[in-house]
Amino acid sequence: MLNLFRTCQLHAAFSLVRNLSTNLKKMKLESSKFQNVLTPELNTLSSLFTKHDYELRIAGGAVRDLLTDKAPADIDFATTATPDQMKDMFEKEEIRMINNLGEKHGTITARINDKENYEVTTLRIDKVTDGRHADVEFTKDWQLDANRRDLTINSMFLGLDGVVYDYFNGMEDLKNKKVKFVGNPVQRIQEDYLRILRYFRFYGRISPFADTHDEETLEAIKNNVGGMEIISGERIWMEWKKILMGNYSKELTIKMIEVGLGPYIGLPSDPNISEFEKVTSLCESNLTQLGPAALLAALLKDQAEVMNLHSRLRLSGLERDLCLFIVSNREDIPHQTAIRPYQFLAVDSKAKVQDTRLFIDQVLKYRGNMELAKEFSTWEMPRFGVTGNHLKDAGCPPGKIMSIVLGKLKETWKDSDFEISLEELLDEIPKVLDSIDPKQMAELSLGRNKKKLK
Repeated sequence: MLNLFRTCQLHAAFSLVRNLSTNLKKMKLESSKFQNVLTPELNTLSSLFTKHDYELRIAGGAVRDLLTDKAPADIDFATTATPDQMKDMFEKEEIRMINNLGEKHGTITARINDKENYEVTTLRIDKVTDGRHADVEFTKDWQLDANRRDLTINSMFLGLDGVVYDYFNGMEDLKNKKVKFVGNPVQRIQEDYLRILRYFRFYGRISPFADTHDEETLEAIKNNVGGMEIISGERIWMEWKKILMGNYSKELTIKMIEVGLGPYIGLPSDPNISEFEKVTSLCESNLTQLGPAALLAALLKDQAEVMNLHSRLRLSGLERDLCLFIVSNREDIPHQTAIRPYQFLAVDSKAKVQDTRLFIDQVLKYRGNMELAKEFSTWEMPRFGVTGNHLKDAGCPPGKIMSIVLGKLKETWKDSDFEISLEELLDEIPKVLDSIDPKQMAELSLGRNKKKLK
């Protein structure tokens, strides 16, 4: 059955290829940003491909960025040369090749002048896809390669002579700030379900409006959200994180929930949308930016929901702990206009100092306490100096009693506004020991003796 399905997919793919109409649009790009891309190393690379009669063009996102007069962060290259032809060419020209892991996907990485690395990928057709991966076949047809890309604005090529090649109206969509899938949106989504999230991410980057989605596109997404189940949590979080840090993070996240994505990306069946709206609106009014993990926390009601989300997305340890901290400490705190409760939270935290500072900064901004966040950022966290050795030297019995004594001493230190000296704290040890109920002291000592006997 699986082989039959793959065969049908293959026939459908080649049927689509045959039916593609040529709709190529060209324009000459005049941009200082593009001129900055044309380094001596890139010119050297280009001359090699020209010398060996292969075409080389900039592909995808870098073309989109240059058309909007942005300097691209990364530049991908496409070519008519196969990987074997590129390897043969680079060997003849004594060009060093590195990182051969990409070769099975058609990518060869050349290092030019021992200064710049260039990843160059052979034009491809996706013969068979399973929603995550594709079996590819190399081609020399630029339009067929453009057809396998996700969005029209990402499907253009740019020759190193400045000519833009646009087969699917990407330039027009970019000019009109429209985010559309190449060709049939259902087919594009089913080739790789992660494209659902890529749609929302690029909508946030391109659109001037928070909610002017194309209805056909939304319908295609609604009917295919179940496919996200096979996408790894790491890939989902990579895209979702960018959505949360981009434009319209509130509107796009809510739209993602409305189209049914929630259960497939780790959210509970009833995410806390009202809390999320409140927090994101506070951030907008305060002109501040919460981190993506803090924004996630707003959608979750308790620590159990945080851990369920973590099991799906595979958050980093820091992101997980930040979510847990926020859902535990976001409620009203007595004297919330004072910094003291947050200082107590900081000195009681078991996390690293830099992580603790981040957690409290984020929970203060989450609550809209911008003045307290500013005050906390300049506060130098003091260190509680009493150790177990100090207690031992003062005659404190070992075991759980030490924890109780340390806790009481720490409360005294906190109540003094962290001003009491180490010597004064050590002088308090006998008083603290005397304050412990003898019955409790005996029980704790008995517990320690029982452990020894075992």
